[in-house]
Amino acid sequence: MKVFIYSSFNEKFYNEFKNEKLTTIQFVFRDKMRNDQARLAFEECDVLMGNPPPEWFENIPPKLKFWQIDSAGFNQYKGLKLPFPVANMGDLFAQACAETMLAGILAYYRGMDKLIKLQQKKKWEGLQLRRTLHCLGDKKVLILGSGTIGLAIRKMLKGFGAEVKLSARTSPIADIHDFSDVLKVLSDTDLVINTLPGTAEQYVSKEFFESMKKGSVYANVGRGNTTNEGELIKNLQSKKLGGAIIDVTNQEPLPKDNPLWDMENVILTQHTGGGSIDEDQGKIGRFLRNLDRFMNKKPIEDLVDLTMGY
Repeated sequence: MKVFIYSSFNEKFYNEFKNEKLTTIQFVFRDKMRNDQARLAFEECDVLMGNPPPEWFENIPPKLKFWQIDSAGFNQYKGLKLPFPVANMGDLFAQACAETMLAGILAYYRGMDKLIKLQQKKKWEGLQLRRTLHCLGDKKVLILGSGTIGLAIRKMLKGFGAEVKLSARTSPIADIHDFSDVLKVLSDTDLVINTLPGTAEQYVSKEFFESMKKGSVYANVGRGNTTNEGELIKNLQSKKLGGAIIDVTNQEPLPKDNPLWDMENVILTQHTGGGSIDEDQGKIGRFLRNLDRFMNKKPIEDLVDLTMGY
């Protein structure tokens, strides 16, 4: 069996694939070959791990029987119809994403971003700053999306005493389902946290921002394309929004001339949301467990439907 590892890992983690149970498997790694060799390895593999260019699937490899995507999101592959199981990384990144959002939100409400800059300038302005600070536990929060990231964030926020609602189109665990009902609660919501997948194109629209409470905060750890970035910038500049914590943007890296870079009321976390020191090991561990399940004809974990985008 040929397994093509398109994912890129730290060199020390490649030993994870050397296991006495895997002696019948030939692992080939994109990192160790030229581009033309990588494409050939893709076309000849039985199992694939990683996120190759979508155009590679214009001709589906004839022997491919299982594909492990190495991310939680996979909007770039939406609509692909494949005759074999496909899995993503499930909740691997949920805790890290939730902690990044919590860190950014707390930094904004407690003035940490300003305090760090004051420390760099050796300026003591704590007395003036303390009168501008907020407590997270006093806030009403709306989380867009009820997947693993949204649920992890809700759990953390409730620990602070915040009042939290979830919105999702069909999930029975969500409090709100219709977009019209979302718009109705925005005028009384202090903080909106977006965890939506890329299939929710421009969900956070001009109408959405116009419905938000003046001085409220917007946070996004979902996908950049779910937000009308022009309207976000406009509402930050006009002070309609009090601030924003942004992990994902429409274009990454964020262009240097984008106004978000220079806004005092914006915290950019540069798509680090799901990152951690154990990220590579976590990806490999999940893949090897699914590979074992595939080989032993057991149900594969974290299956996804590419035609639906989730």
